[in-house]
Amino acid sequence: MSRSLPHPMQVRSVGSRDVLTPLPLPAPRSTSYSWVSLCGPLPWGLSCLLALQHILVLACLLCASHLLLLRSLTPGGLSYSPSQLLASSFFSCGVSTVLQTWMGSRLPLVQAPSLEFLIPALVLNSQKLPLAIETPANSSLLLHLCRGPGCHGLEFWNTSLQEVSGAVVVSGLLQGALGLLGSPGCLFPHCGPLVLAPSLVVAGVSAYREVAQFCSTHWVLALMVILLMVVCSQHLGSCHLPRCPWRPALTSSTHTHLPTLRLLSVLIPVACVWIASALLGLTVIPLELSAPSKAPWFWLPHPGEWVWPLLTPRALAAGISMALAASTSSLGCYALCGQLLHLPPPPPHACSRGLSLEGLGSVLAGLLGSPMGTASSFPNVATVSLIQAGSRRVAHLVGLLCVGLGLSPRLAQLLTTIPLPVLGGVLGVTQAVVLSTGFSSFHLADIDSGRNVFIVGFSIFMALLLPRWFRDAPVLLSTGWSPLDVLLHSLLTEPIFLAGLLGFLLENTIPGTQLERGLGQRLPSSFTAQEAQMLQKSRENTAQEYELPFPIQNLCPCIPQLLRCLCPLPEDHVDEEGGSSEPGEMSDLLPGSGEPCPESSREGLRSQ
Repeated sequence: MSRSLPHPMQVRSVGSRDVLTPLPLPAPRSTSYSWVSLCGPLPWGLSCLLALQHILVLACLLCASHLLLLRSLTPGGLSYSPSQLLASSFFSCGVSTVLQTWMGSRLPLVQAPSLEFLIPALVLNSQKLPLAIETPANSSLLLHLCRGPGCHGLEFWNTSLQEVSGAVVVSGLLQGALGLLGSPGCLFPHCGPLVLAPSLVVAGVSAYREVAQFCSTHWVLALMVILLMVVCSQHLGSCHLPRCPWRPALTSSTHTHLPTLRLLSVLIPVACVWIASALLGLTVIPLELSAPSKAPWFWLPHPGEWVWPLLTPRALAAGISMALAASTSSLGCYALCGQLLHLPPPPPHACSRGLSLEGLGSVLAGLLGSPMGTASSFPNVATVSLIQAGSRRVAHLVGLLCVGLGLSPRLAQLLTTIPLPVLGGVLGVTQAVVLSTGFSSFHLADIDSGRNVFIVGFSIFMALLLPRWFRDAPVLLSTGWSPLDVLLHSLLTEPIFLAGLLGFLLENTIPGTQLERGLGQRLPSSFTAQEAQMLQKSRENTAQEYELPFPIQNLCPCIPQLLRCLCPLPEDHVDEEGGSSEPGEMSDLLPGSGEPCPESSREGLRSQ
C-alpha cells in the first residue's frame, strides 16, 4: 500500500492515444493518498467496468426521476410498458452522451435527466388536474389533487405524458438556439466563483427530500450502500489490491498497481447490496416501473410510435423553464468537470457547442415520447470525483451501452429491480460530493469580505426558501392565465436556477475588485519565473482538450459567420480564457485550474 509517490504523472492526450508525462511540481505537497495514473491508454477491461459503474449511477437517476413523475400522474391505463418509457430515455441519453464527448464540450460528461426537467413536469401535471383547496385553521392555503367521485376531467397518463414530451421538445429547441447564438459563451466568463459555488451547493442540497424518501423504504440497506461507498472510496482508496498484468507503454515495469477499491467504489457496494437484498428476499423495488409487462427484447425507438408530443401554451411555458434551468445546471457541470480534471475553465465555444447538442438530445427524447430531456448529470460528475478518474473512452462506452439498453426494453427493465434504498444511497453520496465541491470553490474569493458574505448567503438561502414557499402556497402565483402560472411556478421552484440567477445578478451589479471577486488569483509567491512559465505552458496544452476533433476542425472555415461561436477563434489557441495572462498572474474561475495536478487524489484521466 503506497502513500506517496516521488514523481507524480498524468495522462495527456497525444493524437489518438494517451501517454504518461511527468507534471511540473514547483513544491512538494502532503496528501492523504495518491496514485500514479495509468500508463498508456486505458485498458478496455477497466474501461468497461468504469462504464458499467456510470451506467448504474445513471440508472439510479433515471429510475428516481421516472418514478417521481409517474407517481404524480392520475391513475389510468398506459398503452405501453413503463420499461419502454425508460428504454427511450436510455436511448436519448446514450446518443446525447456520444455527441457531447465527441464534438460538444469534449468533457467526459454523461447526459441524463435531472430535477431541472422533473420540477416543470410536475408543475405542468399538477396544474392540469382538478384541484381541491384546503384551508387549515393555522396555515396558508394548500392545494391538493382532486381524486374524489365529485371530480371530473381526470385524464389518462398518455395525455399527461404527451404534453410533458411537448415541453421537453420546446426546451430542446430553445436550448439549442441559445447555444447556436453563443449566449452561454458570452455569459460564462462573467460567472465567477461567487456564481458557480452557490449553484453547486444548491444543486447538492436540493435533492435531499427525494433521497430521504428513497432511503426511508429500508434504512439498513441504504446505510450499507453509503457505508461501503465511503469505506471503498476514502478509507481504502489507496489500497492497491490486484496487479494489472499488461505492459505499460513508457515504463519498464511489467505490472501496474491500481487502486481497485476506489476506482470501483460505486460498482462494488451497489452489486453487494443488490445481491444481498435479493438473497434475503428484501424486494424493495419501485412497483410503478418494475410491474410485470410485455416488454419486448428488441425494440427500435422512433418518433411517434405511441403519440406525438403535444404542443400547447402551457407546454411552451414549461419548456422555457426547463431550458433555462437545464442550461444553468449544465454550465455548472462543465465548470465542475473541468475543475476535477484540472483543466482551465471551459472556453465560450465549448459551452456553446455543449448546450447546442444537449438541446438536440432533448428534442430527440421528446420526439421519442420520453418525459425527460437530457442534461449533464451532476451525480455522474460526482462519481468522477469519487473514483478520481475520468476518461473520454469511458464516456463513449457509457453512451453506446445506453443506446444498447434503449434498443432492449427487457434489459432496461432489469435495472428497475435495483432496490429503492440503493437508489437513495447512491444519490445521497454523489449529491454530497457535489455539495462539497461547491464549498471548496469559495476559497478563490475573499470570503471575509462583507460583499461576498452577503452574495453567498443570500443566493443560497433564497434559492432554498422560495421553492419551499411557493410549493406550500401555490395559490400566490394564480394570475388567471394558466401558461403564465406554469412558467412562474416552474422558474420559482427551480433551486439551481434561482441560485445561479441571484448569484449572477448580485455578483455583476455590486461593486468589487477582481481579487475580491476571485477573478484575479495570483500564483503562490514561492513559484519561480521558470516554474510559472512551465505552468502557463501546461495550461495552454490542457486547454486544447476543448477543441473540436481534427476532421471537424477543417469544416470551421465553411461555417456561416453567425455560427462561428461554435468554433475556437485564432486567439483561443493563445489564451483559452479570452485575455492575456502573464506568468505569475491568471484569471481563474475555478479552484485548482491554475495549479499543476498535485500529488493528490485528483489526477484525472483524459483519454480519446
